[in-house]
Amino acid sequence: QVQLVESGGGLVQPGGSLKLSCAASGFIFSNYAMAWYRQPPGKERELAAWIGYDGRDTVYVDSAKGRFTISRDDAKNTVYLQMNNLNFDDTAVYYCNRLGAPVSWGQGTQVTVSA
Repeated sequence: QVQLVESGGGLVQPGGSLKLSCAASGFIFSNYAMAWYRQPPGKERELAAWIGYDGRDTVYVDSAKGRFTISRDDAKNTVYLQMNNLNFDDTAVYYCNRLGAPVSWGQGTQVTVSA
């Protein structure tokens, strides 16, 4: 059974940091590029960052460049998103999924940036 379980979200002040985790199961994790998506309140879900199947390539949306770092640990079937210098616009529910071949979405993890 394919499953994605996101965790690590929370309430943080502007300028703070969070590290999100996504544990995957039910497919050969190391075969797939993985991505983090986010859905701000009242908006569509958008791609935030992705990492290639071998971890060599990483891509970020412009607003995340220099602040977010995506990484993966194939031994743990887990993809991470380190988020630094968070701002109000980063408030969203964050999801992970396979890039280009998505499976059922997990429940996501809420990130709220508030003073």
